[in-house]
This record gives sequence, C-alpha cells and structure tokens, in this order.
Amino acid sequence: MTANIFEDGFAPNPANFVPLSPLSFLKRTATIYPSREALVYGNRRYNWTQVQERCTRLASALSKRGFAKGATVTLVTANTPEMFECHFGVPMAQAVLNTVNVRLDPDTLAYIFDHAETKVLLVDGQFAPSVRRALELCENRDMLIVDVLDDQSGLPEDRLGQLSYEELLAEGDADFAWSLPDDEWQALALNYTSGTSGRPKGVIYHHRGSYLMTMGTVMGWQLPKHPRYLYTVPMFHCNGWGHAWTMTALAGTVFCNRNVAAKPIFDAIADHKISHFGGAPIVLSMLVNASEDERRSFDHHVEVMTAGAPPPAAVLAGVEKLGMNVMQVYGLTETYGHVIQSEWQAQWDDEPFERKAELKARQGVTFPMNEEIDVVDQESGQSVAWDGESMGEILIRGNTVMKGYLKNPDASAEAFDGGWYHSGDIAVRHPDGYIEVKDRLKDIIISGGENISSVEVEGVLHKHPAVALAAVVARPDEKWGEHPAAFIELKDGASATADEIIDFCRQHLAGFKRPKTVVFGELPKTATGKIQKFELRKAAKAM
Repeated sequence: MTANIFEDGFAPNPANFVPLSPLSFLKRTATIYPSREALVYGNRRYNWTQVQERCTRLASALSKRGFAKGATVTLVTANTPEMFECHFGVPMAQAVLNTVNVRLDPDTLAYIFDHAETKVLLVDGQFAPSVRRALELCENRDMLIVDVLDDQSGLPEDRLGQLSYEELLAEGDADFAWSLPDDEWQALALNYTSGTSGRPKGVIYHHRGSYLMTMGTVMGWQLPKHPRYLYTVPMFHCNGWGHAWTMTALAGTVFCNRNVAAKPIFDAIADHKISHFGGAPIVLSMLVNASEDERRSFDHHVEVMTAGAPPPAAVLAGVEKLGMNVMQVYGLTETYGHVIQSEWQAQWDDEPFERKAELKARQGVTFPMNEEIDVVDQESGQSVAWDGESMGEILIRGNTVMKGYLKNPDASAEAFDGGWYHSGDIAVRHPDGYIEVKDRLKDIIISGGENISSVEVEGVLHKHPAVALAAVVARPDEKWGEHPAAFIELKDGASATADEIIDFCRQHLAGFKRPKTVVFGELPKTATGKIQKFELRKAAKAM
C-alpha cells in the first residue's frame, strides 16, 4: 500500500502550529500601536501599552496567589476598564473568566458562585448589596473577594473584600512571562444562561472559539481598522459578544459605558465620534424616543449590531433617520453570541422601506466563522423546505459552539444530539436561504436583551397561596421588546389582585423577570390537562 506522501513524516511543531487564542491580539496590538488610545472611561484613558501592562500585572498577581489553570474568577461588575482588562488578564493566568449578570437576584448569584467553584470574586460597589446577601447564602466561603472601586458606581466605599482591584494589580509584575494555553480547547470563559428551568446552566467557552468569533465578527460586520466602539452591550452577555477581543484585534478605541441611557450614548457619538456600538432593540428604541434635550446631532455614520427580538419597522426607520445602519444578528450563550446575521444584499437597496424593514428583521444566514446552520423538522429530522412557511428547529454546527455545560453531561449530550447544537428555537427558511425565527421551544422570553425563563417565573407564581395554576408567556412590549405576561387560575374560594401577584414576585425574582401583565381566569388545557400556551400567546399578543 502506497504511503500518503503528504502526511507521512509530518507532525505539528512550534514553528507551524500555535494554539488559537484571542490573547494573541493584545500582544500584537500593543507592539504595533503602543501609544494609540485603547480604553476611555470618564476621565480615565489608557493606551495599548498601559492596557497590556495592567492585564499582565493582573495575570501575575493571580498566578502569585495560586489562581492558575482551572481556577474560576467571577465578576459582578459593570462595563468598566476593570471588566475589559479581566477579559485578558484572567485567561493570561490560565484561569477561567466568569462574568455574571449584575441584575440577578441574590439566590441565583449564590448558586453561580458555588456551582462555578469561584476562587476569586470581583465586586463592583454598585452591586455590593445584592452580592453581600448572596455571600450569606453561599456554601463556598473560601473566596478571595476583590473590590472594584469606582467613583461612578454610586457606592465607591461599599467594600466587601480583602483588597481593591488596584491593590491586586500592585502585587503583579509588569514583565510577567505569561503564555498562550497549551491547548486551544482549554476553557477560557464560563457564561451562565438565564435558565430554562429553575437554575441557569454554565456554558464553557474555549480559546479557539473566541479567537474564531473575533475573526468572523470582523468579516461579517465588515469592521475597519481602529473602530471607535461604545460598549453598550453588557460584558456579562456572552463576554459582551466577544467585542473586547475583536476591538483589540483591530486596535480600536473602546469607550466603556456604565449606565445605558439615551443622553450618554448621544453624547459619546457626538463627542467621541463613535463609529460602532451594539445593543438590544430596547437601546435602539431608547434612542428613537429620546427627548430633544437628550439628543445630540452628529455628522458621521454609525454602524449598529442588534440582537434579540426583531426591532419594529418604526424603530428601524427612526434609527436610520438618526444616521445609523442596523444589522440584526442571532445567537445564543451556547454559541458565543452571534452566529447568524441579516446580511444585506445590494439588490435590496431600491426596495420600499417597509420591505427593507422586513428583510432586516430576518435573522439571516450564517456568519463566516460558523460552519453550518439548518432548520429541521422535529418529527422527520429532515431539513424543512425553503418556502418561508415550513417550520422547524434551528440547528448549528461550528467552532463557535460551546464545549458543553459545566457539571451537566446529560444536558450537554441532549444539546449535541446528532452532531448538531439544538437551539430550541423554531424558524422558517425563506427561498433565498435566510432564516426567520418564529417561536421558542422552551418559551424563553427576551426582555430588554435579557433571557427570562417562563418556567422559573411560573415556579414562583405557584408558591403564592392563592394560585392554583400559572402559565407565563411573552407579551409584545414597545420598550422592552417583550415582557412576561402571567395567566393565573386561582384556587377555589381564593382571591388576589394583579398588584398583589407582582408584589409577591418582587420578593423572589429580579426586576426584569417579574410579570408586568397579570390575567386571571381559567387556563386553556388539552384533554390530558396540559396548558395550551399557544392560546395564551395569541391572547397576550391581542391585548
């Protein structure tokens, strides 16, 4: 048998095989553009040399304290320079970055701290009250707690930890010899879902996936060198859609934004010539509906990436009038964020605006770094017809799909059944191959860019003494995209008001998860007693 002349005797070696990692972007950018402005936050400004040194000191300090490979560093912080730096400094120490939704309730925070086996916890002063309560509920008490003190937090002196972030950096060496991971499959980050049952799942990212997410974003969003990027996407959402690594690769300037509101966004665009930003449709709506005293005029074009519930046509029209071009994307925590994009076609330029809005509202086609997407009939397992009507589940395959769920092999195996990631989202595929999401298998509600589990909310409602049955579905919301609507069947002889139900939820749920609509009455059921949620969705939409 003839040997394969192209394979025999060849093997990867350090000259021709280097593990892919987004950490390499920082080294390159700091070398080529050392004095170029990198991070801006209020009066704080760092160039790329300073950012690299601060990240290196953080990695060194963590390593000196023994927090190295496999150690979880958890952050409950806003979009500040510290959060950005941790996206490099933590994995440079070979540790795993775990950025946590700051809006979660103390019980869920405590669960995440424990489940992730947190070794280091960074806490922003603004969120210290809820973290303090979470720490009281934790089984894990062996954590190094680091305070992120910031004069914009509102509570800069509310300290929980043994030292501040700056004190931790002072322990590190600027010349620390960090290295890329030995294996690009090594865990880089841990991101918790909002949960489709009672508890969120821990999604593990690897270095390879984050590197490729960066490259695909550059191509798919057609990013230029040196973008001026306003970080309105929370960095706890899929690591801020990976844009910390992307903007570093392009030697951009990142403007950190603690509080997302219309006036600071307009001010940043006008004063700092912001060229790009990302955000949920609620951010776009906020800008369109801003008052005159909040608005600022600007004379340059702005590119916007949005994800979540499709923006209404009126919002898209308003955003375009402001001088912004919007690209809709689709993704999940399990796919590092965006893997499908509403790629614009030149032949659509002359379409009427209403048609343009329809086209932009479709989730679209695969990003360059993703391998394949498909829409599959759940009964037959076959791809649906490209007719814009046949519905099936979105399946995804590629290098920007998670390693799996932390400590949950059964859920991982279910998610990867058949060699595809099963999104749980129902869609159609149009004749041109573009995907349009129609429903969610697991009844996830997306409100202001946040995923809300209907099962979790229902679990709380069922704890109310007057509630016999409860079902929660999404109701369209002009401001938030969607909000939870609760349909409640009371126990015989019991009574309750909508305000009482909402107040009860206030005691058990984060604010964004509480129902804003409460309807009382008998719930529609099948012959076997299963609640017919599709009927409730129609009722909620008709309200």
